Amino acid sequence: MNVIFIEPSFPYNQREFVRALHAAGANVIGIGERPVAYLNDELKGWLSEYLQISSVVNESALLEAVKAVQRVAWVDRLEATVEAHIMAAATVREATGIPGTSIQTAFLCRDKPAMKEALRKAGIPCAQSTRAVSPQDARDFAAAIGYPLIVKPPAGAGASATYRVRDDADLERVIGESGLRQGREVAIEEFIEGHEGFLDTLTINGEVCHEFITHYYPNVLTAMRERWISPQMVTTNRINAPGYQGVREMARKVIRVLDIDTSATHMEWFAGPKGLKFSEIGCRPPGVGQWDVYNTANDFDLYFEWAHALVHGATHTQPSRRYSAGMIALRPQQDGRITGYSGVDRINRQYADNIVAAHLPNPGTPTQPVEGGYMANAWMRVRHRDYDHLRGILDDIGQTIKVHAA
Repeated sequence: MNVIFIEPSFPYNQREFVRALHAAGANVIGIGERPVAYLNDELKGWLSEYLQISSVVNESALLEAVKAVQRVAWVDRLEATVEAHIMAAATVREATGIPGTSIQTAFLCRDKPAMKEALRKAGIPCAQSTRAVSPQDARDFAAAIGYPLIVKPPAGAGASATYRVRDDADLERVIGESGLRQGREVAIEEFIEGHEGFLDTLTINGEVCHEFITHYYPNVLTAMRERWISPQMVTTNRINAPGYQGVREMARKVIRVLDIDTSATHMEWFAGPKGLKFSEIGCRPPGVGQWDVYNTANDFDLYFEWAHALVHGATHTQPSRRYSAGMIALRPQQDGRITGYSGVDRINRQYADNIVAAHLPNPGTPTQPVEGGYMANAWMRVRHRDYDHLRGILDDIGQTIKVHAA
């Protein structure tokens, strides 16, 4: 099978998808923005060919590159795993007759107002929402729904450029900061109170073959705004517990409604006073190395499972569910440059058997802003057989390790 993979070298974990495709028996052709010299020898060994283009989200440039490959070889799949690349890949896929995620599915998984409208029509509970194309649209929605509200880009990912709006004055400020006053569209929706988590799947022909549930502590908006918090994302090995049945059923309904075929998915949800609510879904793997968390929790290789699904139409190995696993972000006390750490030695001694990976940037490394995300600065990846015990370990790490900066 010949598989074109979009942007095989950046970000760094993209190479894991290439490795897995090669291991599953695919002939992998890479198309990316970086020169071939940027690729290391190992990555080059997994690729049979590499084409450099100006931008992988430039649909014309991507289309020409794919057609160049098709002139010399049959292309079975064209795959992208980065959110920003999904729509361009779908457009080129349909233009060249290559199977995979359609333009319609890619659009519905990118455009939040359209996504929620389609799912509400199918009876899936979502926050009330709209697409605002003018300041008055936002004001009218606020008058009808009330505060608090969430304002974010229609096709954004994570908490990037996301605002919580508490009152009229807040709304007027966000109308300016979001670009709505200058003509930029935004998605605006009611704020849903409750606990936030996500459910990730690997689907084959629309059927869920692997699934994983992860909890945020605290919710993302708070985590991405408050420096003093060491936020956690914790994956449960209790996925078969009755309390998860509702969110698992909802994920399957969403996949059916959006006509997701053979793909990774990443679905966010809330559970609170208004019940279980769908938030959003991406037709791609989660970010921040989350598949590595699943791998360490389940004694298997999800990258290979994904590749095996594409190449052979089936999974290879079932997850063990032996561990719960999580990642904790460790923030510097201020922005500047990292000067050192405290508490690391005690944590390493006490939890040596539980820490499976860590990133502690060297002193002198520039810090990244809190809004940069869970892996922007220091972090640790930890596992334990018991979910509650794992939470205690992560809390201890967050309270003990200090990242000093000046």
